[in-house]
Amino acid sequence: MEIKHTDAEAAITEQVVARLADTPDARLKVLMQALVRHLHAYVREVEPTEEEWFAAIRFLTETGKMCDGLVRQEFILLSDTLGVSMLVDAINHRQASGATETTVFGPFYIPGMPERGCGENMAETPGTPALVHGYVRATDGTPVAGAVLDIWQTAENGMYSGQDPGQPAGNLRGRYRTDAEGYYAIRTIVPVSYPVPADGPVGRMLQATGRHPWRPAHLHFMVDAPGHRKLVTHLFNQGDPYLQSDVVFGVKPSLQVAYEARPATDALASRFGIDGPFREARYDFVLASR
Repeated sequence: MEIKHTDAEAAITEQVVARLADTPDARLKVLMQALVRHLHAYVREVEPTEEEWFAAIRFLTETGKMCDGLVRQEFILLSDTLGVSMLVDAINHRQASGATETTVFGPFYIPGMPERGCGENMAETPGTPALVHGYVRATDGTPVAGAVLDIWQTAENGMYSGQDPGQPAGNLRGRYRTDAEGYYAIRTIVPVSYPVPADGPVGRMLQATGRHPWRPAHLHFMVDAPGHRKLVTHLFNQGDPYLQSDVVFGVKPSLQVAYEARPATDALASRFGIDGPFREARYDFVLASR
């Protein structure tokens, strides 16, 4: 049976949109009027009870209370788990430039992490030793010297430094720079799969909708260089069991790397001071022109 919405219901939307007509900032006017139209359309479609609407308000209130402004950002987590972050990312990177694909920023970045030399070890907690290296190039293939690679990942317990008080400050985080040939090298540990924080409202939402909270193993990268667009992306472990069901929808096939076993006698071990067997992953980043 089709539900007939009353003229009074439609009039409410029209009144609010009209009230925003004099918004001085033209872009803000577009954003606010569209928000009202779509939010009102959602309410008309699902027809929430008053109890359901107050439950939604409580959910958003609790989400805000879980944000601490630095490490725990429950609203980013909510955006990620609803696929909104990846949709915004896709809209803002439509151009087919040949550059490395982007993915979600995530809620655990901390600025001002240590500056590290080429091949310096950023792992201060145990794990399977790994070397991640390659080149940063422009879309025309020329090397990008002096590019800054800001990197962060979880420890083997699935938590980030800053999130986990048991980890040293700056553990598994660092800022590396490419050399004159565009080369970079990072000593770290092999990333592991981990669940996003599920002790708050987002976790309850995932449970209520029958979803798991797991992310496939990955390294976060933010790559920046003068004259180029800043790149925010991940490198995912090939073969991870959660590649097809990432809770934040961030996986792309082009961003997967293999961690190949290497012996302690490998030339890379000698070059970078690795004193035992390790895993090697290679990946070349391509930056779009600004």
